[in-house]
Amino acid sequence: MDRIEKSKEKYKQLFGNGVPAVYAADPDCQDILSRFIFGEVFYQGNLDDRQRELITLVVLTTNQTLPQLKAHVGAALNVGLTPVEIKEAVYQCAPYIGFPKTLNAISEVNEVFKAKNIPLPIESQKTVEEENRFDKGLSVQVEIFGEIIAKMQEAAPSNQKHIQEYLSAFCFGDFYTRGGLDLKTRELLTLCIVSSLGGAEGQVKAHVQGNLNVGNDKETLITAITHCLPYMGFPRTLNALACINEIIPEN
Repeated sequence: MDRIEKSKEKYKQLFGNGVPAVYAADPDCQDILSRFIFGEVFYQGNLDDRQRELITLVVLTTNQTLPQLKAHVGAALNVGLTPVEIKEAVYQCAPYIGFPKTLNAISEVNEVFKAKNIPLPIESQKTVEEENRFDKGLSVQVEIFGEIIAKMQEAAPSNQKHIQEYLSAFCFGDFYTRGGLDLKTRELLTLCIVSSLGGAEGQVKAHVQGNLNVGNDKETLITAITHCLPYMGFPRTLNALACINEIIPEN
């Protein structure tokens, strides 16, 4: 198949037989979009459609492109993602984009779930309690980043140690320990989230190394960032690729 045929097949798989509303007024734009995203990008690299839709969900959430997010919630269900996996991907954004934007996205997800008669709330994926969220979060943090975490905590000024504690207990304890998505998936999604933010290259580099540490190889990271391209644009994509190449140089 050429890319036009591929795009039609993939679009139907994701969204069904409908025609995008934009097509009536802007057919050229829609053709460029569909043929690039669904005829090329979706076929590049080593990720399956479920992984690709998870990435799409977190990038759209980060960008707050909510109408498109809503459409891709339906697409995510169509390719076999569960309501739990969809919710967990959106929840994973919270430490990086803040709660207001995350709640905006959750509202869109819930609208789709209600329309499809998916009961709310979905089953809890919580695995920590108040007394152990810090320790369990720190354990995951060290698993991803290694002994540098202890050095960061020791080096933090006394009036900023609470930030390091929040990272361990909140970012990693409250989110990374949850069920529904495995550690490799959460870390890959986090790389896509921080890449989509723009201006967070320090964090992108850290999470490139984190991905490598948990078993996501360079080709997987390149594929993931390539999949982000249509949603976050070339500047942020090229910046993220530069970070990947700095941490994992080409042979």
